[in-house]
Amino acid sequence: MNDIFTTAAIWLSLALFATVLAYHLKVSIALLEICVGVAAGFVAEKYVGPGALRSDEEWLRFVAATGAVLLTFLAGAELDPVVVRSKIKEVTIVGLVGFFAPFIGCAAVARFALGWSVQSSLLAGVALSTTSMAVVYAVMLETGFNRTEFGKGILASCFVNDLGTVIALGLIFSPFTVKTLVFVAVSGVVLGSLPFTTGIITRIYAHRTAAVRTKWVLLVLFGLGALALWSGSEAVLPAYLAGMALAGTAARDGFWVRRLRTLTIGFLTPFYFLRAGSLVSLPAVAAAPMVFILLLAGKVGTKIFGLFPAIRPFRKDRNERWYYTLMMSTGLTFGTISALFGYSHGIVTREQYSFLVATVIASAVVPTMIANFAFLPKHLIPAPGESGTGDGIVSANGNGESFKDE
Repeated sequence: MNDIFTTAAIWLSLALFATVLAYHLKVSIALLEICVGVAAGFVAEKYVGPGALRSDEEWLRFVAATGAVLLTFLAGAELDPVVVRSKIKEVTIVGLVGFFAPFIGCAAVARFALGWSVQSSLLAGVALSTTSMAVVYAVMLETGFNRTEFGKGILASCFVNDLGTVIALGLIFSPFTVKTLVFVAVSGVVLGSLPFTTGIITRIYAHRTAAVRTKWVLLVLFGLGALALWSGSEAVLPAYLAGMALAGTAARDGFWVRRLRTLTIGFLTPFYFLRAGSLVSLPAVAAAPMVFILLLAGKVGTKIFGLFPAIRPFRKDRNERWYYTLMMSTGLTFGTISALFGYSHGIVTREQYSFLVATVIASAVVPTMIANFAFLPKHLIPAPGESGTGDGIVSANGNGESFKDE
């Protein structure tokens, strides 16, 4: 236990350092956590030895995975069903273009420019086709766009994009089996009844039993996550769907969402972002930088050339279009998951895996920094204590925190 607490203290000190640095540099905390993780992993391996940060310990992987699951759930809970329905054409077109453009482009780069095998090239296309829900949602929270129709549209498009990635990974490398059918059937029943069952639990036990809703949501997320992993899928997919199912509940009780967000952002997600950065092998990337550059240019370039024209009919302001495009050009969660899947199943080598992960993480940092520094649509940022609904602003429920039990 002493080793676990010592490791946790080291990682949280890195998280605190990243937070302070992000404040002074005026950049996203999530991005700084990734960058600090890269630097810490390199320094620890060079001067202490391989595995010095213990990134692969089971407890740390669990905490990091839980952070990704809860962050994805919160992203889904932020989606206003009314806004999504009104934007169904936009999110479908943007999401599908955001998947197909880099999937085809990056697979072609890996196959014809780098000489990878067909299977390795397809895996590269899948891994680099993603949009990072975790990074995008973290940035939306910091800017306040999560409360606007602009931000909700981006989040919904991210979901469609990543859904395409999950389906492609399953169809190409993990054919559907009976387990998949069981997962889909059980998830459908659970998610379909989730608003009703959550409503009953809230009416009977909320404000009387400590954090009963949080325990219930965690039970659902872990249960569906275990079922997803058993079927060959990923735990973050049902988490997003569960968040969407409870979007109405979340909208009615902002205090509960804030408490859950504090647990997630304050404790869990730093482990996820720091660990993602620590997995990058800088020496491997430095040994063949052109491979990294080609993959990064392929991912971001195909995203931009595909998405910018697709977004034009829906966003007239130039900064809004560029910001939307660059946010959709990020990658992290499903990208690293896909790369790890390929490495674990012998589809890509360790060197190819390192290049893919480095590219995915760089795509989380570079487009987001450019978007926030050069194209931030400041006119859409809601004032503190207000909720944006398109170009207008409506009053929210207030800023006070509730200290009552649920």
